[in-house]
Amino acid sequence: MKVRKAVIPAAGLGTRFLPATKAVPKEMLPLIDTPSIQLVVEEAVRAGLTDILIVTARGKGAIEDHFDRAPEYEALLEARGKFDELKQIRELSDLAQIHTVRQHEALGLGHAIGVAEAHVSGEPFAVLLGDDLIHPSVPLLREMLRVHEQYGRSVLAAQEIARSEISAYGVITPEMIEDNLARVRSVVEKPAADEAPSNLAAIGRYVFTPEIFDSLRETKPGYGGEIQITDAINLLAREQAVYAYTFEQGRYDAGNKLDYLKATVEFAVERDDLGPAFSAWLAEFVQRKKLL
Repeated sequence: MKVRKAVIPAAGLGTRFLPATKAVPKEMLPLIDTPSIQLVVEEAVRAGLTDILIVTARGKGAIEDHFDRAPEYEALLEARGKFDELKQIRELSDLAQIHTVRQHEALGLGHAIGVAEAHVSGEPFAVLLGDDLIHPSVPLLREMLRVHEQYGRSVLAAQEIARSEISAYGVITPEMIEDNLARVRSVVEKPAADEAPSNLAAIGRYVFTPEIFDSLRETKPGYGGEIQITDAINLLAREQAVYAYTFEQGRYDAGNKLDYLKATVEFAVERDDLGPAFSAWLAEFVQRKKLL
């Protein structure tokens, strides 16, 4: 069955970006002028997924408002003749069919995905985590959907990670079957570097068969006392093949302050309206710092 729906878990507190996230959802923190969650939605749309469920929590109303119509802004922009800005905010509400549902308790990513079961309605679906931003030039999700269509099974995105950072990820025991594609034998959540089965980590893009919900129901609280999606994937892999699609470049951890800054700079340099002037200033800034 062709994948039509995407789920974006957005219920986390964003403690790595306090104090900014005390009052502002972490998913609304912008790269220049675009909230990170908008970039994730646009990625899903580019891959052909326009039925999107965002799993939110208390205090996340700004996310829903962002994708809604804003008549007061539209009237003001039209009256002032700012038609480019008017077109931009109107297009937000037409990007996709955006639905929201709340995760009432912070019980982990696996639990947040489980909240989407009724909306998914027995179909395969994609999951996109907002902390992982993928550069628009990298067709990662489209390639994962292609693998799913070929094999009819779940697909994880995977990337080689430095051993020094591996304890922050779900780590895969892979069985390579072709270039960029492995069968997942197991996944372990946040292992110590010397205990990790490989340096191949699951990154925040998934395509799941609906049987993942059966596995989630069987999953007991694991690492951190939460329902871990990695534990559910291990259960699923016992019943049917699960694949990992590997990629190398174009990913930013938007929950990491350094990666967030890198993404902001790279996206700014590439923009027609900012790139030339910003690049010139950046070169001058780097040269000036070298002289200090």
